[in-house]
Amino acid sequence: MSRGPGNLQRKILSLLLGGAAIAFSSFSPKRYFQTVHALDKEFEKLSKKHLTESINALYGNKMISYREQGGVAEIVLNDFGKTQALSYELEKIKISKPAKWDKKWRIVIFDIPHALKKKRDILRFRLKHLGFVQLQRSVFVFPYECLKELTFIIEFYSLRKFVRYIVAEHIDSGLDLKKHFGLF
Repeated sequence: MSRGPGNLQRKILSLLLGGAAIAFSSFSPKRYFQTVHALDKEFEKLSKKHLTESINALYGNKMISYREQGGVAEIVLNDFGKTQALSYELEKIKISKPAKWDKKWRIVIFDIPHALKKKRDILRFRLKHLGFVQLQRSVFVFPYECLKELTFIIEFYSLRKFVRYIVAEHIDSGLDLKKHFGLF
């Protein structure tokens, strides 16, 4: 029975995912090289012994594969490894608080079928964890821009067709919400 990846393995998966993200992104050449340099520095921090042990464990858990082409060895992140890496990134999501509130509310509403109850419960948990306030069973509100973070979560759980995002200027319980979020 295999255990979940340890911290070093998680870091390796995240670094490999970062490399995959670069390959599929439209970074400017300058941004591309900055990112590659940052990834190289992270790999340099890892001890070779621990790195080898962790890579072997990831290979054993079928999160990565190894291949050689033209004398060059490659470590490839498999779909399962990508899912694991993304789930670690999911744990790190934080919504930035701007210096000044734009006086708009971000409302997330969803109607997720009973057959997907676990995903519905996970979405509620994630929204609460990010600081959203639950107005009704499937209605959550937050005062700051969060579309990017919300999109990541709903795409990760494949809930796009069940979730709506609304930006509003007024909510009748706005005073209570302002008090809750410390917006006075």
